Amino acid sequence: MRIIFFAGKGGVGKTSISAATGIRTAEIGYKTIVMSLDIAHSLSDIFDLEKDLLDINKGRPVQIRENLWIQELDINEEIQRNWGEIYKYITTLFSSTGIDEILAEELAILPGMEEVSLLLYINSYVKKRSYDVIILDCAPTGESIRFISIPTTLEWYMKKIFKLERRIAKYVRPIATRVSDVPIPEDEYFSAIERLFNRLSGVNEILEDPEVTSVRLVTNPEKVVLKETQRAFMYFCLYHVNVDAIIINRIFPESAGGFFKLWKDTQRLYIEKAKEYFDPIPIFQVDLFEEEVVGYDSLRRLADSLYKDKDPTEHFFKGEPYKWIKEEGGYKLIVNLPFVMKKDIELNKVSDELIIRIGNVKRHFLLPRQVTGMNSVSARLDGKKLYVIFKGDGRYAEK
Repeated sequence: MRIIFFAGKGGVGKTSISAATGIRTAEIGYKTIVMSLDIAHSLSDIFDLEKDLLDINKGRPVQIRENLWIQELDINEEIQRNWGEIYKYITTLFSSTGIDEILAEELAILPGMEEVSLLLYINSYVKKRSYDVIILDCAPTGESIRFISIPTTLEWYMKKIFKLERRIAKYVRPIATRVSDVPIPEDEYFSAIERLFNRLSGVNEILEDPEVTSVRLVTNPEKVVLKETQRAFMYFCLYHVNVDAIIINRIFPESAGGFFKLWKDTQRLYIEKAKEYFDPIPIFQVDLFEEEVVGYDSLRRLADSLYKDKDPTEHFFKGEPYKWIKEEGGYKLIVNLPFVMKKDIELNKVSDELIIRIGNVKRHFLLPRQVTGMNSVSARLDGKKLYVIFKGDGRYAEK
């Protein structure tokens, strides 16, 4: 079983790359489903399918070729399947404030409902071994990070808040109904949340298992896009989700001359920077196609350009390039640096980045917000690991 996320900034070509990957794995012989995480679904458009085909299936998987299915969730259908009592209570709560009933129903579709629904499908497909490969076409970066964080957040809520909230509601409900028209949730509401959480049991372990799940970050060779990709890489590392490839999409080919010369020079610069940012993660490069990538045959050519003779289900990289640890009074960054001597290492903290230079090679580490303002940085090399310690006062020091 393999789960592969394709994440990145909006508009970089995630859907095309996801669809092309699905075609390649299906043609190799893996039973594959490509699922859309984006509320503004475009999978069916990329495959150039009739919308009626998906409308009839109402968010269920649709087989489009041998070994290949796609799925675009329908949030209205998911509410009926998974969110009944919860959605009903939230709608009632909004209505009690005087909001129009139709508007209340719209507002009751809270952020995270679609992501949780998708997690339920993933958990179910993995446990039932429904598919060999699950490919996830992620929403733009921020929403992808929220998706990854949902299992951890829900677990914290269920352990720390849920039981207390349920108990308080039980005791307060008889009194509150006499003095206020604000509805207090019935026990069916809490039972629905509990059932939902139980159905998600184990999904966090699936997402964090590098033998099963990989994230591939899709980017373009542009300053702003590359910066967001760097930030996404940091967050996925913080959530211990394995990033096994960086895909640089829409590179101007060598044959593009004249007007595009300056663009090509700029792109080459950012491709080199990408190598500095993400080493040792492998980087795949995809040239810009002459025409729009839409339809099965076009996506197949994209798969050939991207993977050549490789199997997309391979683990292109396994391991943690670095990790963060919070300690009393500060934070510690641990970087794997085998075969490096202390005298070869040079550190610089510039704005929100830490730059480690080893000879002619540079590694850039985007710093979490909590670390950015810390002006005391010290470092030590212990065997194959470099430990960089950040604290909130003092001057830069290197040991």
